Amino acid sequence: MKRFLKLILLAALTAFFCGCATTSDLKKLSGQVQDNEKQTDQRLKKQQEDIDHLNESMASLHKSQADVGVEMMSLKDYLQEMQGLNDKQRKDIAARLSKKDDEIKELKEKQDRLILRIGFLETYLGLGDKDSRNDVGEKGKPVNGAAKDTPPKVFSDKDQAYAAAYDLFKEGSYDKARAQFQDFLKNFANTEYSDNAQFWIGECYYFEGNYEQAILEYDKVTKNYPNGDKVALALLKQGLSFVNMGDKVSGRLILQQVIKNYPNTSQARVARSKLLELK
Repeated sequence: MKRFLKLILLAALTAFFCGCATTSDLKKLSGQVQDNEKQTDQRLKKQQEDIDHLNESMASLHKSQADVGVEMMSLKDYLQEMQGLNDKQRKDIAARLSKKDDEIKELKEKQDRLILRIGFLETYLGLGDKDSRNDVGEKGKPVNGAAKDTPPKVFSDKDQAYAAAYDLFKEGSYDKARAQFQDFLKNFANTEYSDNAQFWIGECYYFEGNYEQAILEYDKVTKNYPNGDKVALALLKQGLSFVNMGDKVSGRLILQQVIKNYPNTSQARVARSKLLELK
């Protein structure tokens, strides 16, 4: 544009010096030049305003992008924090559930032990079934050799050995009681206490949580002393031991056998109660 103006000016001067232009033409040409300069200035000013506006828009855009970036980082941190809280909450809930499961399992084990002890007391006192009640006299005194777990008042070596082992069992000293019952069977084989001693050996393993060994010892009661008064109870405890080991199929079969072979006994009632729990 400036080059164009220079050319016009040059042409005007040339015309002036050459005598080819009048004063009126020069004024007219000068006005055109001034108008062009004003238009040029206006265009330049407008372009500068557009550039300034564009720069302001770019700055605003950069600021908005920066703000969005900060917000995205904050949102990411918040999501990570929430994820951490959720993981912690899930772990806390899982820990509580696991603790509750352990508590429920412990309560069921206590219940089983209580049921078994009640069953034992019923059998021991002659309250569990008709045959046991027939062995008890009018004042609760055993007759015909009933209640063998209580030795007679006049103690022999055999009676003392059995009573000492049985006292240890009642105190919860299962390892010592088991050793003394085993010694009793070695020293006093085939006595009226033999089947009982063998049963208590199984019980020692049972209350120690060694269910596999307890099953083997209970099996000796049923096989070696089939006519003893601990067969039904030993069979029941075998079934419960299988259940505690996680073998519910074998446990059910043995509990059903208790109900079938020894109906109307405390052992059968315990077996039915346990079968209902397993359904």
